[in-house]
Amino acid sequence: MARRANQSIFKDKAGMETLNIFEVDREEQEDNPENFELDPRDKTSREKEELTESIILDETEPDKTVKIGARLTEQVKKDVMNLLKEYRGIFALCHEDMPGIDRSVISHNLAMNEKCKPVVQKRRSFNPERSAAIKEEVSKLLATGSIREVKYPEWVANVVLVKKKNNQWRMFVDFTDLNKACPKDSFPLPRIDQLVDATAGHETLSFMDAYSGYNQIKMHKPDEEKTAFTTDQGLYCYTVMPFGLKNAGATYQRLVNKMFARQIGRNMEVYVDDMLTKSVTADRHADDLRETFDVLVKYGMKLNPAKCVFGVPSGRFLGYQVHQRGIEVNPEKIQALARMVSLKTLKDVQKLTGCLASLSRFIAKSTDRCLPFFKALKKGKGIEWNEDCEKAFQALKDYLGQAPLLSKPETGETLYMYLSVFEAATSSVLVR
Repeated sequence: MARRANQSIFKDKAGMETLNIFEVDREEQEDNPENFELDPRDKTSREKEELTESIILDETEPDKTVKIGARLTEQVKKDVMNLLKEYRGIFALCHEDMPGIDRSVISHNLAMNEKCKPVVQKRRSFNPERSAAIKEEVSKLLATGSIREVKYPEWVANVVLVKKKNNQWRMFVDFTDLNKACPKDSFPLPRIDQLVDATAGHETLSFMDAYSGYNQIKMHKPDEEKTAFTTDQGLYCYTVMPFGLKNAGATYQRLVNKMFARQIGRNMEVYVDDMLTKSVTADRHADDLRETFDVLVKYGMKLNPAKCVFGVPSGRFLGYQVHQRGIEVNPEKIQALARMVSLKTLKDVQKLTGCLASLSRFIAKSTDRCLPFFKALKKGKGIEWNEDCEKAFQALKDYLGQAPLLSKPETGETLYMYLSVFEAATSSVLVR
């Protein structure tokens, strides 16, 4: 099976409005710092299912290690290891190792709507634990030059703390008011499904994450003070592009498109700060990586060694499991669906439909299988989780336990499109 075509339209006899159910608003997640843990790109530590081994890049810095594929041939492994040690300077262990991208290359500009009046948010209070976490983070950002003190700013926002999985606090700034004053940058982000499709079929892959990627881009000087925020220690503004600013993702994508223009689609794929170098054969991988590393050196971009893995036959990329044979569903998404029980609230059903949106290409006749859930979400009728919904829900759980592998078609291969037209839905599938 090459790929699932999911351009589907739902209508019932009463003329139910068209529902585009497979679109996920990634801009909303990017702009809202409280959605940090819901990042669709699964930005966790890249512990690949394939066997890996750690190597020390520099004997003087034993903490600077990266993972490489343990199943590489001895010669390829030697070539990749030597290359990583040669380019060890592209890895950062802390913000001090990160000089940032020169402003002559790019900076983040706030295109403000002049009709919007500046907003000074009412200062929030925090308990002692959170106040201590804010003070510690502010001290770190000051030491690295990521923020600076500011006087008489017109825009002032509050900080927001989000609990990480390790129970530590992560600090963001609530740029809600500032974002409302900035028109959306329509610079297109790549289609995730197309990037994943382009990655499948390659023998060797390397997955890379930039170190605090957004912070490597500097703010446009005249716009720095608009990012001001208040703490117990005083007023500060960002000198680098912070997470949570509207259009930050578009600015970052502009940068990587410019940096890797000669490689994207050939031996590399990039989605914001997720980077992947791919090689059709393993013996070419060191050369492909060298080309990537040369670009990183040229622009001064740094990688996070803890979130990189090099020279593996498969791995997780943008929420999918990719390898030479094709694309498989992310097992974590199947597990999340399996853990769901009967749904009773609007939020529960919305969570289900969001999960199914990311799995839709792996579901045959997805329009038919999902229709009961969207009927349950009809406007003005509340949630109607009936017997049909429950049966469809349990059937989907069983089906996704044996989700298919989507393979990449060969050049010149004959493909067949099957159409299925019903009163309530229209579906199509492309098969080999």
